[in-house]
Amino acid sequence: MARQNFGGFGGGANMQQLMRQAQKMQQQMQEAQEKLDAAEYEAASGGGMVSVKVSGTRELKEINIDPQVVDPDDIEMLQDLIMAAVNEALRKGEEAREATMNRMAPGMGGMF
Repeated sequence: MARQNFGGFGGGANMQQLMRQAQKMQQQMQEAQEKLDAAEYEAASGGGMVSVKVSGTRELKEINIDPQVVDPDDIEMLQDLIMAAVNEALRKGEEAREATMNRMAPGMGGMF
């Protein structure tokens, strides 16, 4: 019986090698994902008056507010500072995630 050629992949040995490489890459990506999830990212706003820490899973872990920035007559400014710090910390986490995944899977065109 003739052996079928799967789109230029050749025989079974080449297919097995491809499968091993795919499994290895999948394991490396899983490990990278776990490291990214465990990482924490910090950011501050208002010259450090408000600082936050978020996890790699995009969970807000900590907020620190300098008492000097708390003005009962200007709550909107405090809200803006908190929002700016949280968004910056989340952006840092996303940039780290994209950079790591793109290094692991170059040419996937921003898939991650």
